[in-house]
Amino acid sequence: MRRAVTVTAGLALALTATGATGATSAAAAAPPLPDFTGKGLMTVFTTMDYRTRVEVRDASGYDRTVLWPSNWKVCSQHPAPGTDLGGRTLSVDVMKKGEKCPPRNAATRPKRDR
Repeated sequence: MRRAVTVTAGLALALTATGATGATSAAAAAPPLPDFTGKGLMTVFTTMDYRTRVEVRDASGYDRTVLWPSNWKVCSQHPAPGTDLGGRTLSVDVMKKGEKCPPRNAATRPKRDR
């Protein structure tokens, strides 16, 4: 009888601790989107969760393929920094390091909410 009470009390304590931890991790699971503008493309891949879909586009307009992410920098991103990604795709426009990013023009970037 004494053993059953101890096991039940221990189980109740474990469930309470797990419940409190689960609530904290759920709230911390979706931090606001960082500002990647001006940073290396590798920063995007190392910062974001592996389940996040990242769309990479050449901002020069030449439609170059990104083979080595460490050689590219982020010029712009969508959605904007500080917003919740909410399961959407993170789109980044990139240029090779050493090249100047084109001026920002909202009209050239198609609006895509995924």
